[in-house]
Amino acid sequence: MKSYFENMTPFGKALKKGTIKRTQNNYEQVLGLEKQILAAVDDVKNAGISEEKINQRGQMTVWQRLEYIVDSGTWTPLHTLFNPADNVEGTTNVIDGLGKIAGKWAVVIGFDNKVMAGAWLAGQSENILRVTDLAKILNIPLVWLVNCSGAKLTEQEKFYANRRGSGTPFFRHAELEQEGIPVLAAIYGTNPAGGGYQSISPTVLFAHEKCNMAVGGAGIVSGMSPQGGFTADMAEALVQKAKEHREKPPGSVATHYDHTGFFRFVYKEEKEVLDGVREYMKKLPAYDPEFFRVTDPRSPAFEAEEVMRLLPIASKTVYDFDDILARLVDGSEHMEYRPDYGPEVYTGLCKVDGFLVACIGNRQGYLGKGYPEYADYPGMGAKLYRQGLLKMNEFVTLCGRDRIPVIWFQDTSGIDVGDIAEKAELLGLGQSLVYSIQQSGLPMMLAILRKGTAAAHYVMGGPQANRNNAFTLGTCATEICVMHGETAAVATYARRLVKEKEAGRDLEPVVEKMNALARKYKETSTPLYCAKHGMVDEVVRLADLRHYMQSFAGAVYQNPRSICPQHQMILPRIIRDHAVEKEKE
Repeated sequence: MKSYFENMTPFGKALKKGTIKRTQNNYEQVLGLEKQILAAVDDVKNAGISEEKINQRGQMTVWQRLEYIVDSGTWTPLHTLFNPADNVEGTTNVIDGLGKIAGKWAVVIGFDNKVMAGAWLAGQSENILRVTDLAKILNIPLVWLVNCSGAKLTEQEKFYANRRGSGTPFFRHAELEQEGIPVLAAIYGTNPAGGGYQSISPTVLFAHEKCNMAVGGAGIVSGMSPQGGFTADMAEALVQKAKEHREKPPGSVATHYDHTGFFRFVYKEEKEVLDGVREYMKKLPAYDPEFFRVTDPRSPAFEAEEVMRLLPIASKTVYDFDDILARLVDGSEHMEYRPDYGPEVYTGLCKVDGFLVACIGNRQGYLGKGYPEYADYPGMGAKLYRQGLLKMNEFVTLCGRDRIPVIWFQDTSGIDVGDIAEKAELLGLGQSLVYSIQQSGLPMMLAILRKGTAAAHYVMGGPQANRNNAFTLGTCATEICVMHGETAAVATYARRLVKEKEAGRDLEPVVEKMNALARKYKETSTPLYCAKHGMVDEVVRLADLRHYMQSFAGAVYQNPRSICPQHQMILPRIIRDHAVEKEKE
Protein backbone atom coordinates (compact mmCIF):
# COMPACT_ATOMS: atom_id res chain seq x y z
CA MET A 1 0.00 0.00 0.00
CA LYS A 2 3.01 2.33 -0.17
CA SER A 3 1.75 3.87 -3.38
CA TYR A 4 -1.42 4.91 -1.56
CA PHE A 5 0.10 6.37 1.58
CA GLU A 6 3.52 7.66 0.54
CA ASN A 7 2.22 9.60 -2.46
CA MET A 8 -0.84 11.40 -1.17
CA THR A 9 -1.94 14.62 -2.83
CA PRO A 10 -0.36 17.84 -1.47
CA PHE A 11 -2.86 20.54 -0.49
CA GLY A 12 -2.95 23.95 1.12
CA LYS A 13 -1.54 27.28 -0.02
CA ALA A 14 1.41 29.20 1.37
CA LEU A 15 0.59 32.56 2.92
CA LYS A 16 1.34 35.53 0.71
CA LYS A 17 2.67 38.81 2.09
CA GLY A 18 -0.67 40.47 1.42
CA THR A 19 -2.50 37.75 3.37
CA ILE A 20 -0.12 38.10 6.31
CA LYS A 21 -0.69 41.85 6.39
CA ARG A 22 -4.47 41.50 6.03
CA THR A 23 -4.70 38.93 8.84
CA GLN A 24 -2.46 40.75 11.33
CA ASN A 25 -5.42 42.12 13.28
CA ASN A 26 -6.98 38.64 13.53
CA TYR A 27 -3.63 37.25 14.69
CA GLU A 28 -3.43 39.84 17.47
CA GLN A 29 -7.04 39.14 18.50
CA VAL A 30 -6.24 35.44 18.79
CA LEU A 31 -3.18 36.20 20.92
CA GLY A 32 -5.25 38.37 23.25
CA LEU A 33 -8.06 35.83 23.65
CA GLU A 34 -5.65 32.96 24.17
CA LYS A 35 -3.86 35.02 26.82
CA GLN A 36 -7.16 35.25 28.76
CA ILE A 37 -7.60 31.49 28.56
CA LEU A 38 -4.05 30.84 29.75
CA ALA A 39 -4.66 33.20 32.68
CA ALA A 40 -7.70 31.11 33.69
CA VAL A 41 -5.55 27.97 33.50
CA ASP A 42 -2.93 29.63 35.72
CA ASP A 43 -5.64 30.38 38.29
CA VAL A 44 -6.38 26.64 38.51
CA LYS A 45 -2.70 25.78 38.80
CA ASN A 46 -2.27 28.32 41.61
CA ALA A 47 -5.40 27.29 43.54
CA GLY A 48 -4.96 26.35 47.19
CA ILE A 49 -1.83 26.69 49.26
CA SER A 50 1.48 27.43 47.60
CA GLU A 51 3.88 24.96 46.08
CA GLU A 52 6.51 26.26 48.52
CA LYS A 53 4.44 25.26 51.56
CA ILE A 54 3.71 21.80 50.14
CA ASN A 55 7.40 21.28 49.46
CA GLN A 56 8.27 22.42 53.00
CA ARG A 57 6.11 19.56 54.26
CA GLY A 58 8.31 17.15 52.32
CA GLN A 59 5.67 16.61 49.62
CA MET A 60 5.47 17.25 45.89
CA THR A 61 2.44 19.00 44.43
CA VAL A 62 0.28 17.17 41.90
CA TRP A 63 1.77 19.35 39.18
CA GLN A 64 5.30 18.35 40.20
CA ARG A 65 4.29 14.68 40.27
CA LEU A 66 2.81 14.99 36.78
CA GLU A 67 5.90 16.74 35.48
CA TYR A 68 8.10 13.98 36.92
CA ILE A 69 6.15 10.94 35.73
CA VAL A 70 5.04 12.07 32.24
CA ASP A 71 7.57 11.84 29.42
CA SER A 72 8.80 15.27 28.36
CA GLY A 73 6.78 16.95 25.61
CA THR A 74 3.86 14.51 25.72
CA TRP A 75 1.55 16.05 28.34
CA THR A 76 -1.83 16.80 26.79
CA PRO A 77 -4.05 18.41 29.46
CA LEU A 78 -7.81 18.00 29.58
CA HIS A 79 -10.62 19.36 31.79
CA THR A 80 -8.35 21.97 33.37
CA LEU A 81 -11.11 24.59 33.52
CA PHE A 82 -13.98 22.16 34.22
CA ASN A 83 -15.90 23.47 37.24
CA PRO A 84 -19.63 23.10 36.54
CA ALA A 85 -20.73 23.75 40.14
CA ASP A 86 -18.67 26.95 40.30
CA ASN A 87 -16.76 25.76 43.37
CA VAL A 88 -15.17 28.57 45.36
CA GLU A 89 -11.93 26.63 45.09
CA GLY A 90 -12.02 27.25 41.34
CA THR A 91 -11.54 23.59 40.47
CA THR A 92 -13.05 20.11 40.74
CA ASN A 93 -9.78 19.18 42.47
CA VAL A 94 -8.55 16.64 39.93
CA ILE A 95 -6.02 17.33 37.17
CA ASP A 96 -5.94 15.04 34.15
CA GLY A 97 -4.85 14.50 30.56
CA LEU A 98 -3.04 12.21 28.15
CA GLY A 99 0.67 11.59 28.42
CA LYS A 100 3.34 9.03 27.79
CA ILE A 101 4.94 7.18 30.71
CA ALA A 102 8.02 5.14 29.81
CA GLY A 103 7.16 5.62 26.15
CA LYS A 104 3.57 4.38 26.43
CA TRP A 105 0.40 6.43 26.34
CA ALA A 106 -1.79 6.54 29.43
CA VAL A 107 -4.64 8.60 30.79
CA VAL A 108 -3.18 10.30 33.87
CA ILE A 109 -5.20 11.92 36.66
CA GLY A 110 -4.30 13.19 40.11
CA PHE A 111 -5.90 14.91 43.10
CA ASP A 112 -4.69 18.45 43.71
CA ASN A 113 -3.13 18.13 47.15
CA LYS A 114 -2.82 21.93 47.38
CA VAL A 115 -6.62 22.25 47.65
CA MET A 116 -8.12 20.78 50.84
CA ALA A 117 -5.56 17.94 50.64
CA GLY A 118 -7.28 16.59 47.54
CA ALA A 119 -10.83 16.40 48.91
CA TRP A 120 -13.94 15.45 46.93
CA LEU A 121 -15.68 18.53 45.52
CA ALA A 122 -18.80 19.10 43.46
CA GLY A 123 -18.32 18.19 39.79
CA GLN A 124 -15.34 15.97 40.54
CA SER A 125 -17.08 12.65 39.91
CA GLU A 126 -18.28 13.84 36.50
CA ASN A 127 -14.70 14.84 35.69
CA ILE A 128 -13.45 11.40 36.73
CA LEU A 129 -16.13 9.63 34.67
CA ARG A 130 -14.94 11.50 31.59
CA VAL A 131 -11.44 10.27 32.34
CA THR A 132 -12.46 6.62 32.79
CA ASP A 133 -14.47 6.86 29.56
CA LEU A 134 -11.38 8.20 27.81
CA ALA A 135 -9.26 5.24 28.98
CA LYS A 136 -11.97 2.85 27.80
CA ILE A 137 -12.40 4.44 24.37
CA LEU A 138 -8.65 4.52 23.74
CA ASN A 139 -8.03 1.15 25.46
CA ILE A 140 -4.99 2.46 27.34
CA PRO A 141 -3.99 2.35 31.05
CA LEU A 142 -5.38 4.75 33.63
CA VAL A 143 -2.76 6.08 36.04
CA TRP A 144 -3.89 7.69 39.30
CA LEU A 145 -1.92 10.02 41.57
CA VAL A 146 -4.00 9.49 44.70
CA ASN A 147 -3.88 12.02 47.52
CA CYS A 148 -7.50 12.31 48.65
CA SER A 149 -8.46 13.50 52.12
CA GLY A 150 -12.07 12.38 51.68
CA ALA A 151 -14.98 14.75 51.13
CA LYS A 152 -15.68 18.42 51.63
CA LEU A 153 -18.21 17.48 54.30
CA THR A 154 -19.89 20.88 54.44
CA GLU A 155 -21.15 20.37 50.86
CA GLN A 156 -21.68 16.60 50.74
CA GLU A 157 -25.14 16.94 49.19
CA LYS A 158 -23.56 18.29 46.00
CA PHE A 159 -21.53 15.21 45.14
CA TYR A 160 -21.84 12.25 47.51
CA ALA A 161 -24.95 10.48 46.23
CA ASN A 162 -26.86 10.19 42.93
CA ARG A 163 -26.39 8.03 39.84
CA ARG A 164 -23.19 9.81 38.78
CA GLY A 165 -22.03 10.65 42.30
CA SER A 166 -18.62 10.19 43.86
CA GLY A 167 -18.86 6.42 44.28
CA THR A 168 -19.48 5.85 40.57
CA PRO A 169 -15.76 5.98 39.60
CA PHE A 170 -15.11 2.90 41.74
CA PHE A 171 -17.53 0.94 39.57
CA ARG A 172 -15.89 2.42 36.48
CA HIS A 173 -12.51 1.20 37.71
CA ALA A 174 -13.98 -2.29 37.97
CA GLU A 175 -15.42 -1.91 34.46
CA LEU A 176 -12.01 -0.96 33.06
CA GLU A 177 -10.41 -3.95 34.76
CA GLN A 178 -13.08 -6.24 33.29
CA GLU A 179 -12.15 -4.80 29.88
CA GLY A 180 -8.50 -5.67 30.51
CA ILE A 181 -7.47 -2.06 31.09
CA PRO A 182 -5.21 -1.71 34.15
CA VAL A 183 -5.62 1.09 36.68
CA LEU A 184 -2.34 1.95 38.42
CA ALA A 185 -2.29 4.08 41.58
CA ALA A 186 0.55 6.03 43.18
CA ILE A 187 -0.73 6.70 46.71
CA TYR A 188 0.32 9.59 48.93
CA GLY A 189 -0.89 11.27 52.10
CA THR A 190 -3.99 10.49 54.14
CA ASN A 191 -6.83 8.81 52.23
CA PRO A 192 -9.87 8.10 54.41
CA ALA A 193 -13.43 7.13 53.40
CA GLY A 194 -13.85 7.98 49.71
CA GLY A 195 -10.10 8.45 49.54
CA GLY A 196 -9.73 4.92 50.90
CA TYR A 197 -11.88 3.48 48.13
CA GLN A 198 -10.08 5.69 45.65
CA SER A 199 -6.88 4.03 46.82
CA ILE A 200 -8.12 0.43 46.93
CA SER A 201 -10.14 0.36 43.69
CA PRO A 202 -7.21 0.42 41.20
CA THR A 203 -5.41 -2.70 39.97
CA VAL A 204 -1.91 -2.24 41.42
CA LEU A 205 -1.13 0.00 44.42
CA PHE A 206 2.21 1.80 44.75
CA ALA A 207 2.47 3.43 48.18
CA HIS A 208 4.59 6.12 49.79
CA GLU A 209 5.75 5.01 53.23
CA LYS A 210 3.87 7.85 54.97
CA CYS A 211 0.54 7.28 53.23
CA ASN A 212 -2.52 5.52 54.60
CA MET A 213 -5.91 4.40 53.33
CA ALA A 214 -8.92 3.48 55.42
CA VAL A 215 -12.69 3.06 55.47
CA GLY A 216 -12.77 5.97 57.93
CA GLY A 217 -10.13 8.50 58.92
CA ALA A 218 -9.19 9.89 62.32
CA GLY A 219 -12.02 12.43 62.35
CA ILE A 220 -14.64 9.85 61.41
CA VAL A 221 -13.44 7.25 63.90
CA SER A 222 -13.38 9.89 66.66
CA GLY A 223 -16.96 10.89 65.90
CA MET A 224 -18.62 7.47 65.76
CA SER A 225 -21.71 6.71 67.88
CA PRO A 226 -23.56 10.03 67.57
CA GLN A 227 -25.71 10.96 70.56
CA GLY A 228 -28.02 13.62 69.14
CA GLY A 229 -25.85 16.66 69.80
CA PHE A 230 -22.70 17.95 71.45
CA THR A 231 -21.66 19.25 74.87
CA ALA A 232 -18.48 20.83 76.19
CA ASP A 233 -17.52 17.55 77.94
CA MET A 234 -18.03 15.65 74.72
CA ALA A 235 -15.87 18.18 72.89
CA GLU A 236 -13.04 17.63 75.42
CA ALA A 237 -13.25 13.87 74.83
CA LEU A 238 -13.20 14.37 71.09
CA VAL A 239 -10.03 16.43 71.36
CA GLN A 240 -8.27 13.55 73.10
CA LYS A 241 -9.51 10.94 70.64
CA ALA A 242 -8.61 13.09 67.66
CA LYS A 243 -5.03 13.49 68.96
CA GLU A 244 -4.68 9.75 69.39
CA HIS A 245 -5.92 8.94 65.89
CA ARG A 246 -3.86 11.71 64.33
CA GLU A 247 -0.70 10.27 65.84
CA LYS A 248 -1.57 6.78 64.60
CA PRO A 249 -4.18 6.96 61.81
CA PRO A 250 -5.86 3.76 60.65
CA GLY A 251 -4.76 2.04 57.47
CA SER A 252 -1.07 2.88 57.54
CA VAL A 253 1.68 1.01 55.66
CA ALA A 254 2.10 -1.22 58.73
CA THR A 255 -1.45 -2.41 58.14
CA HIS A 256 -1.77 -2.54 54.39
CA TYR A 257 1.70 -3.73 53.43
CA ASP A 258 2.79 -5.84 56.37
CA HIS A 259 -0.66 -7.26 57.26
CA THR A 260 -3.24 -7.13 54.43
CA GLY A 261 -0.73 -6.89 51.62
CA PHE A 262 -2.97 -4.50 49.67
CA PHE A 263 -0.03 -2.24 48.95
CA ARG A 264 1.97 -4.12 46.31
CA PHE A 265 4.99 -1.84 46.73
CA VAL A 266 6.08 0.72 49.34
CA TYR A 267 8.71 3.39 48.75
CA LYS A 268 10.58 5.81 50.99
CA GLU A 269 10.78 8.74 48.57
CA GLU A 270 7.89 10.33 46.65
CA LYS A 271 9.71 10.09 43.32
CA GLU A 272 10.38 6.40 43.92
CA VAL A 273 6.62 5.77 43.94
CA LEU A 274 6.38 7.33 40.48
CA ASP A 275 9.43 5.36 39.34
CA GLY A 276 7.59 2.20 40.42
CA VAL A 277 4.58 3.12 38.29
CA ARG A 278 6.89 3.85 35.39
CA GLU A 279 8.47 0.41 35.65
CA TYR A 280 5.05 -1.23 35.58
CA MET A 281 4.04 0.81 32.53
CA LYS A 282 6.93 -0.84 30.70
CA LYS A 283 5.33 -4.25 31.33
CA LEU A 284 1.90 -3.39 29.90
CA PRO A 285 0.70 -4.38 26.39
CA ALA A 286 1.43 -1.94 23.58
CA TYR A 287 2.32 -2.26 19.92
CA ASP A 288 5.46 -0.67 18.62
CA PRO A 289 4.23 2.38 16.65
CA GLU A 290 5.81 0.96 13.50
CA PHE A 291 3.21 -1.80 13.51
CA PHE A 292 0.51 0.68 12.49
CA ARG A 293 2.38 3.52 10.80
CA VAL A 294 1.72 3.81 7.09
CA THR A 295 4.69 6.15 6.52
CA ASP A 296 7.44 7.82 8.50
CA PRO A 297 6.23 10.82 10.53
CA ARG A 298 6.55 14.18 8.79
CA SER A 299 5.87 17.75 9.80
CA PRO A 300 3.29 19.75 7.85
CA ALA A 301 4.65 21.74 4.92
CA PHE A 302 3.35 24.92 6.59
CA GLU A 303 3.70 26.35 10.11
CA ALA A 304 0.96 25.40 12.62
CA GLU A 305 0.94 28.96 14.01
CA GLU A 306 -0.41 30.20 10.67
CA VAL A 307 -3.79 28.80 11.72
CA MET A 308 -3.98 31.87 13.99
CA ARG A 309 -4.20 33.97 10.83
CA LEU A 310 -6.39 31.62 8.80
CA LEU A 311 -9.23 31.07 11.30
CA PRO A 312 -11.18 34.35 11.55
CA ILE A 313 -12.43 35.34 15.00
CA ALA A 314 -15.44 36.98 13.34
CA SER A 315 -17.92 34.12 13.15
CA LYS A 316 -19.40 35.12 9.78
CA THR A 317 -16.11 35.65 7.96
CA VAL A 318 -15.43 32.97 5.34
CA TYR A 319 -12.14 31.03 5.24
CA ASP A 320 -10.62 27.99 3.51
CA PHE A 321 -10.86 24.93 5.79
CA ASP A 322 -8.47 22.98 3.57
CA ASP A 323 -5.74 25.56 4.24
CA ILE A 324 -6.17 25.06 7.99
CA LEU A 325 -6.11 21.26 7.78
CA ALA A 326 -2.99 21.40 5.61
CA ARG A 327 -1.17 22.99 8.54
CA LEU A 328 -2.12 20.17 10.92
CA VAL A 329 -1.38 16.93 9.05
CA ASP A 330 1.81 15.20 7.97
CA GLY A 331 3.40 16.61 4.85
CA SER A 332 0.27 18.68 4.16
CA GLU A 333 -0.98 15.68 2.15
CA HIS A 334 -4.36 13.98 1.90
CA MET A 335 -6.65 11.65 -0.03
CA GLU A 336 -10.00 13.42 -0.31
CA TYR A 337 -13.14 11.28 -0.41
CA ARG A 338 -15.75 12.33 -3.01
CA PRO A 339 -14.50 15.92 -3.52
CA ASP A 340 -17.15 16.49 -6.19
CA TYR A 341 -20.07 15.58 -3.90
CA GLY A 342 -21.45 17.32 -0.82
CA PRO A 343 -19.20 20.37 -1.17
CA GLU A 344 -20.16 21.78 2.25
CA VAL A 345 -18.18 19.02 3.96
CA TYR A 346 -14.55 17.92 3.69
CA THR A 347 -13.94 14.17 4.11
CA GLY A 348 -10.52 12.65 3.59
CA LEU A 349 -7.65 10.47 4.79
CA CYS A 350 -4.60 12.18 6.27
CA LYS A 351 -1.57 11.18 8.33
CA VAL A 352 -0.61 12.31 11.82
CA ASP A 353 2.83 11.16 13.00
CA GLY A 354 2.71 8.55 10.27
CA PHE A 355 -0.62 7.12 11.48
CA LEU A 356 -3.63 7.06 9.16
CA VAL A 357 -6.55 9.19 10.37
CA ALA A 358 -9.83 10.28 8.83
CA CYS A 359 -10.64 13.99 8.90
CA ILE A 360 -14.08 15.58 8.51
CA GLY A 361 -14.78 19.31 8.58
CA ASN A 362 -17.18 22.05 7.55
CA ARG A 363 -16.33 24.12 4.51
CA GLN A 364 -17.40 27.76 4.35
CA GLY A 365 -18.77 30.16 1.76
CA TYR A 366 -20.97 29.98 -1.32
CA LEU A 367 -21.29 26.40 -2.60
CA GLY A 368 -21.99 27.12 -6.24
CA LYS A 369 -24.95 27.38 -8.58
CA GLY A 370 -27.56 24.64 -8.37
CA TYR A 371 -26.61 23.42 -4.90
CA PRO A 372 -28.36 22.03 -2.96
CA GLU A 373 -29.91 20.14 -5.85
CA TYR A 374 -33.29 19.77 -4.12
CA ALA A 375 -33.90 23.49 -3.49
CA ASP A 376 -34.25 26.78 -5.36
CA TYR A 377 -32.15 28.72 -2.84
CA PRO A 378 -28.32 28.93 -2.73
CA GLY A 379 -26.35 26.66 -0.44
CA MET A 380 -23.83 28.18 1.95
CA GLY A 381 -20.99 26.47 3.72
CA ALA A 382 -21.19 25.71 7.46
CA LYS A 383 -24.72 24.37 6.88
CA LEU A 384 -25.38 20.68 6.13
CA TYR A 385 -27.42 19.52 3.14
CA ARG A 386 -28.50 16.14 1.77
CA GLN A 387 -25.31 15.29 -0.11
CA GLY A 388 -23.05 16.31 2.75
CA LEU A 389 -24.95 14.13 5.22
CA LEU A 390 -24.91 11.19 2.81
CA LYS A 391 -21.18 11.63 2.22
CA MET A 392 -20.40 11.68 5.94
CA ASN A 393 -22.54 8.58 6.51
CA GLU A 394 -20.65 6.70 3.79
CA PHE A 395 -17.24 7.92 4.95
CA VAL A 396 -17.74 7.09 8.64
CA THR A 397 -19.11 3.64 7.75
CA LEU A 398 -16.08 2.89 5.57
CA CYS A 399 -13.74 4.21 8.29
CA GLY A 400 -15.39 1.80 10.71
CA ARG A 401 -14.81 -1.06 8.30
CA ASP A 402 -11.13 -0.11 7.88
CA ARG A 403 -10.65 0.76 11.60
CA ILE A 404 -9.45 4.32 10.90
CA PRO A 405 -9.97 6.77 13.80
CA VAL A 406 -11.83 9.97 12.99
CA ILE A 407 -10.91 13.59 13.77
CA TRP A 408 -13.80 16.02 13.36
CA PHE A 409 -13.54 19.79 12.87
CA GLN A 410 -16.75 21.70 13.51
CA ASP A 411 -17.69 25.15 12.35
CA THR A 412 -21.36 24.66 11.62
CA SER A 413 -24.50 26.77 11.68
CA GLY A 414 -26.75 23.69 11.60
CA ILE A 415 -28.70 21.52 9.18
CA ASP A 416 -30.86 22.92 6.39
CA VAL A 417 -34.45 23.51 7.54
CA GLY A 418 -37.91 23.94 6.04
CA ASP A 419 -40.41 21.68 4.31
CA ILE A 420 -38.15 21.33 1.26
CA ALA A 421 -35.35 20.07 3.51
CA GLU A 422 -37.75 17.68 5.23
CA LYS A 423 -38.77 16.22 1.87
CA ALA A 424 -35.05 15.81 1.12
CA GLU A 425 -34.90 13.54 4.21
CA LEU A 426 -32.42 15.65 6.18
CA LEU A 427 -33.97 14.75 9.53
CA GLY A 428 -33.54 11.03 8.82
CA LEU A 429 -30.06 11.49 7.33
CA GLY A 430 -28.92 13.36 10.44
CA GLN A 431 -30.02 10.51 12.68
CA SER A 432 -28.48 8.06 10.18
CA LEU A 433 -25.13 9.74 10.83
CA VAL A 434 -25.62 9.27 14.56
CA TYR A 435 -26.22 5.57 13.85
CA SER A 436 -23.18 5.37 11.56
CA ILE A 437 -20.95 6.87 14.25
CA GLN A 438 -22.32 4.59 16.95
CA GLN A 439 -22.01 1.40 14.91
CA SER A 440 -18.47 2.22 13.81
CA GLY A 441 -17.03 1.57 17.27
CA LEU A 442 -14.24 4.01 16.42
CA PRO A 443 -12.39 6.38 18.76
CA MET A 444 -12.95 9.96 17.66
CA MET A 445 -11.87 13.43 18.70
CA LEU A 446 -13.51 16.75 17.90
CA ALA A 447 -12.16 20.27 17.55
CA ILE A 448 -14.82 22.99 17.49
CA LEU A 449 -12.98 25.63 15.50
CA ARG A 450 -15.76 28.22 15.76
CA LYS A 451 -19.47 27.37 15.77
CA GLY A 452 -21.12 24.26 17.15
CA THR A 453 -24.79 24.84 16.44
CA ALA A 454 -28.09 22.93 16.48
CA ALA A 455 -28.25 19.21 15.64
CA ALA A 456 -25.16 19.53 13.44
CA HIS A 457 -23.16 19.83 16.66
CA TYR A 458 -24.45 16.39 17.67
CA VAL A 459 -24.14 14.53 14.39
CA MET A 460 -20.64 15.77 13.53
CA GLY A 461 -18.84 13.72 16.19
CA GLY A 462 -20.14 15.75 19.13
CA PRO A 463 -19.35 14.88 22.76
CA GLN A 464 -22.83 13.38 22.99
CA ALA A 465 -21.30 10.32 21.24
CA ASN A 466 -20.18 9.04 24.63
CA ARG A 467 -18.86 5.70 23.34
CA ASN A 468 -16.86 7.27 20.50
CA ASN A 469 -15.88 10.84 21.37
CA ALA A 470 -12.64 10.59 23.35
CA PHE A 471 -12.47 14.34 23.92
CA THR A 472 -13.70 17.62 22.48
CA LEU A 473 -11.49 20.68 22.08
CA GLY A 474 -12.48 24.31 21.97
CA THR A 475 -10.50 27.27 20.67
CA CYS A 476 -10.53 30.96 21.50
CA ALA A 477 -13.19 31.33 18.76
CA THR A 478 -15.49 28.53 19.92
CA GLU A 479 -19.19 29.28 20.35
CA ILE A 480 -21.66 26.49 21.22
CA CYS A 481 -25.42 27.09 21.29
CA VAL A 482 -28.63 25.58 19.99
CA MET A 483 -28.97 28.54 17.63
CA HIS A 484 -27.71 32.11 17.33
CA GLY A 485 -28.91 34.24 20.24
CA GLU A 486 -30.86 36.62 18.04
CA THR A 487 -32.52 33.69 16.28
CA ALA A 488 -33.46 32.25 19.68
CA ALA A 489 -34.95 35.60 20.71
CA VAL A 490 -37.10 35.69 17.58
CA ALA A 491 -38.21 32.07 18.07
CA THR A 492 -39.11 32.81 21.69
CA TYR A 493 -40.87 36.16 21.36
CA ALA A 494 -42.23 36.42 17.81
CA ARG A 495 -45.76 35.38 18.77
CA ARG A 496 -45.63 37.62 21.80
CA LEU A 497 -44.77 40.56 19.55
CA VAL A 498 -47.79 39.81 17.37
CA LYS A 499 -50.10 39.70 20.40
CA GLU A 500 -48.72 42.92 21.84
CA LYS A 501 -49.00 44.69 18.49
CA GLU A 502 -52.60 43.53 17.94
CA ALA A 503 -53.50 44.70 21.45
CA GLY A 504 -52.02 48.12 20.73
CA ARG A 505 -49.44 47.86 23.49
CA ASP A 506 -45.86 49.17 23.50
CA LEU A 507 -43.40 46.64 22.01
CA GLU A 508 -40.40 48.00 23.93
CA PRO A 509 -40.71 45.67 26.99
CA VAL A 510 -40.68 42.62 24.68
CA VAL A 511 -37.76 44.07 22.72
CA GLU A 512 -35.83 44.42 26.00
CA LYS A 513 -36.47 40.76 26.79
CA MET A 514 -35.31 39.78 23.31
CA ASN A 515 -32.07 41.70 23.73
CA ALA A 516 -31.56 40.18 27.19
CA LEU A 517 -31.96 36.66 25.80
CA ALA A 518 -29.52 37.38 22.98
CA ARG A 519 -26.98 38.66 25.53
CA LYS A 520 -27.47 35.55 27.68
CA TYR A 521 -26.81 33.32 24.71
CA LYS A 522 -23.59 35.16 24.02
CA GLU A 523 -22.45 34.99 27.65
CA THR A 524 -23.21 31.26 27.95
CA SER A 525 -21.49 30.18 24.75
CA THR A 526 -18.01 31.66 25.22
CA PRO A 527 -14.94 29.36 25.22
CA LEU A 528 -14.38 29.77 28.98
CA TYR A 529 -18.03 29.09 29.77
CA CYS A 530 -17.96 26.01 27.54
CA ALA A 531 -14.86 24.67 29.28
CA LYS A 532 -16.16 25.40 32.77
CA HIS A 533 -19.43 23.57 32.11
CA GLY A 534 -17.95 20.65 30.20
CA MET A 535 -19.21 21.47 26.70
CA VAL A 536 -15.56 21.11 25.66
CA ASP A 537 -12.89 19.13 27.48
CA GLU A 538 -10.19 21.76 27.02
CA VAL A 539 -9.74 25.12 25.32
CA VAL A 540 -6.45 24.94 23.43
CA ARG A 541 -4.21 27.33 21.55
CA LEU A 542 -4.73 27.10 17.80
CA ALA A 543 -1.02 26.38 17.44
CA ASP A 544 -1.45 23.34 19.75
CA LEU A 545 -4.18 21.59 17.74
CA ARG A 546 -1.66 19.34 16.02
CA HIS A 547 -0.17 18.31 19.38
CA TYR A 548 -3.59 17.06 20.50
CA MET A 549 -4.04 15.25 17.18
CA GLN A 550 -0.66 13.57 17.69
CA SER A 551 -1.55 12.48 21.21
CA PHE A 552 -4.92 11.14 20.04
CA ALA A 553 -3.47 9.20 17.12
CA GLY A 554 -0.62 7.77 19.18
CA ALA A 555 -2.97 6.65 21.95
CA VAL A 556 -5.54 5.15 19.53
CA TYR A 557 -2.95 3.01 17.78
CA GLN A 558 -1.12 1.91 20.95
CA ASN A 559 -3.29 -1.11 21.72
CA PRO A 560 -6.46 -1.13 19.55
CA ARG A 561 -9.13 -3.74 20.19
CA SER A 562 -9.49 -4.51 16.48
CA ILE A 563 -7.26 -4.26 13.42
CA CYS A 564 -7.82 -4.01 9.68
CA PRO A 565 -4.63 -5.02 7.83
CA GLN A 566 -3.41 -2.16 5.68
CA HIS A 567 -3.50 -4.23 2.49
CA GLN A 568 -7.14 -5.14 3.19
CA MET A 569 -8.38 -1.56 3.55
CA ILE A 570 -11.05 -0.60 1.04
CA LEU A 571 -11.38 3.17 1.58
CA PRO A 572 -8.02 4.22 0.03
CA ARG A 573 -8.84 2.09 -3.02
CA ILE A 574 -12.28 3.65 -3.39
CA ILE A 575 -10.77 7.14 -3.22
CA ARG A 576 -8.11 6.38 -5.83
CA ASP A 577 -10.47 4.63 -8.22
CA HIS A 578 -12.91 7.54 -8.03
CA ALA A 579 -10.07 9.98 -8.82
CA VAL A 580 -9.01 7.89 -11.83
CA GLU A 581 -12.58 7.85 -13.15
CA LYS A 582 -12.81 11.64 -12.84
CA GLU A 583 -9.55 12.04 -14.80
CA LYS A 584 -10.94 9.88 -17.61
CA GLU A 585 -14.01 12.12 -17.80
